[in-house]
This record gives sequence, structure tokens and C-alpha cells, in this order.
Amino acid sequence: MSAIAGALGLLATIAAIVLWVPTTVLLIEILAAWPTRATRAQIESASPRPPLAVLMPAHDEALGIGAAIASVLRQLAPGDRLLVVADNCTDSTAQVAAAAGAEVVERNDPLRRGKGYALDHGVRHLAARPPAIVIVVDADCEAHPGSLDRLTRACAIAARPIQALYLMRSPPDAVLRTRLAELAWTVKNHVRPLGGLRLGAPCQLMGTGMAFTWSVIATAPLASGHIVEDMQLGLDLARAGTPPLFCPDALVTSVFPASDEGTTAQRTRWEHGHLGVIFRHGVPTLCRAIAQRRLALLLMVLDLCVPPLASLVLLLLAMAGVSALVWAIGGSGAALVVTTVTIAELVSGIWIAWWRFGRGIVSAGELLSVPAYVVAKIPIYARLLKSRQMEWVRTKRDGSTK
Repeated sequence: MSAIAGALGLLATIAAIVLWVPTTVLLIEILAAWPTRATRAQIESASPRPPLAVLMPAHDEALGIGAAIASVLRQLAPGDRLLVVADNCTDSTAQVAAAAGAEVVERNDPLRRGKGYALDHGVRHLAARPPAIVIVVDADCEAHPGSLDRLTRACAIAARPIQALYLMRSPPDAVLRTRLAELAWTVKNHVRPLGGLRLGAPCQLMGTGMAFTWSVIATAPLASGHIVEDMQLGLDLARAGTPPLFCPDALVTSVFPASDEGTTAQRTRWEHGHLGVIFRHGVPTLCRAIAQRRLALLLMVLDLCVPPLASLVLLLLAMAGVSALVWAIGGSGAALVVTTVTIAELVSGIWIAWWRFGRGIVSAGELLSVPAYVVAKIPIYARLLKSRQMEWVRTKRDGSTK
């Protein structure tokens, strides 16, 4: 029995350390983002900026694409382009986009579905007259004033992909669950990449507000139906030697779906996709970065391996139970100690991130509802074990019947 308990104690300790690593990465990023000093890219210049093309993939977005197009057109200069790829649309997306002033190309291929295919189609269309910079803006997003200029200049100067700050807002009168999701999104897309920027690390691509030089985007592996094609693309580009850089001075926003169906579908796609990328690419890319002594790739994959907050909480709670049981049957208490420290790190990190960036989203009392928010997401992770979502599915927008 003692030998079995010893072996279980060793395995539990290893598992606890595996969870401690991404939690510590998360805490370090949050702490690095805390200072109030401005973090600005060196993008101010009196010289003319290079010409750009905004690429906007759209699938059945007739209801909202007009606002997205208007936010882009206001920022374009003579010689710039806005190309909408109406991808497998069954509504009037193409007609609405053309009437709003965009250049439109339609794509119909029901066997190859997903945003990656739409982006690839758009890039190949632009190849006849390639711009210096290509910026991807989703059809349900608003590009805030000045953001396209900042992205273009930063991309031209750095000669590497640039990611804008992409935030999702809660709709008016949103329920607490949605506002907690907004807080988690803020931690993921604002706090962590800001901390990474201050530490000199690359960032993940976020799907919209992404700028690329033509030489990078023209050869990038875009054509796929991957459900988190942005995260996969960012990792591919980092492995190829052009890791993305965060630009917090450029802002793109969208709104969470108000319907439970749309919200659940969106979160399932994001979280299944993220965890799938971790399982498939985390350890191999980590080993590759260490073997090749590539610090930027190492920092990026460490950030990539931080799982969604709710899943991290559930994993740590399960680890606490397992390590306590191992200790109770006579195994080492090291796993319980490591897990306790890790949970303390996570709680501290969430509180610090909320205090610095999230007090306008949820109150201190509402923050105490995080455990209920985590429990409510258990079905999403149960579906991951039973049948992980592998294919791209469009998020149902408010007012849409599809």
C-alpha cells in the first residue's frame, strides 16, 4: 500500500506542477499589466502611411455589416480598399455590403466552410493588386477611430503581424453571467497581452483587428476550417519567425450575443478550440522553442498554454480533491501544497485583474458569483470529453433566425 501511495503521490505532484506553470504565467502577466503608465508602440510618424486593404469575411451578416463597414470607411485614405468576402451567404450580405460602399466578392463552397477559407479567398482576390498592409476586421465589429492608421504604421515598422486590442462588450441590461464573461474576456484579450507586451513577449491573434504585411499574409496557411483559426494562425506565424505583436492603442469592439443559444455556441467554439490547440501543439511547440533557443516562441507558447479561466478553476478544484485524497491514504502531501499555492495565485490574479481593469464591469459582490459562473460552464467541458467541437459553426446573432 505504501508503494502505491508513494507512486500516486509522485503522479499527483507532477500533475500539480503542470497546473502551477500556466497559473504562474497568468499571474505574472497580470502583475506586469498593473502599472498605470502608458504602453504605446512607436508608431507616431509624419510620413504618409503605406496603403492598406481591410479584409472583412462575412457569413450571413446582412443585419449588422453596415455599421462595421461605416466604421472602416471613415478611416480609409485614397488608395485604400475595403474588401468584403460574402462567404456561403444565404441572405443579402453581399448586396448590403455593396450598397454601403464596400468592394464585394462572393464565395460559395458548402464543403469548405469557415473563416479561414474566406480569408484565403480574399487574399487571393487582393493578389491582383496587392496592398502593403492587410487588416482583418470581422463583420460584427467596430474599428474605433484612428485604429487602422495605428495598426498599419505599427505593422510597417515592425514587419510582423500586429494585433489590436479586441474587446467584447455586454449588451444593455445584460445578465450577470454575460458580464462575468466580459470580465474573463478582458483578462484574456487586454490584461494578459498588455502584460506580455511589457515583458517583451508576443501575443496571440484574436481573429479581428489583425494587421499583416503583404509578404506575410500572402504566404500564410489560411485555408482551413479550424474553429479557432486565429489562434492557430498566430502560432503558425510565430513558428515561422514572425510572432504577432500587441498594439493596445488600436481598438476593435463587438457585443456578446444576448441570447443564451448564441452565447453558449460562441463559448463552446472558443473553449473547445483553445483547449484543442493546447492538447495538440502545446508540448511539441514548447520543446521546439527550448531546443531552438527561441525566447519569443517560448513566451508565446507559455501564454497559449494558459487554459480558459473557468477550465483552470475546475482543474485546480479537481486537483485539490485528488491531492487531498492521496495525502489521506499516506501519499506525499507535496501535491496538496503545490495545489494550495496555485489556487492562491489564481485567486490573487483574478482579484488584481478585477481591481485594475474590471470594476466597471462587475461589482465586488458580483465577483463572488464566479464559482457559480464556473459551475454553469461544466456542460461545455463535459461536451469536450464526449464530442469536442471540431468544425466551424456560425454564432447566432441577435435578431437572426439562423
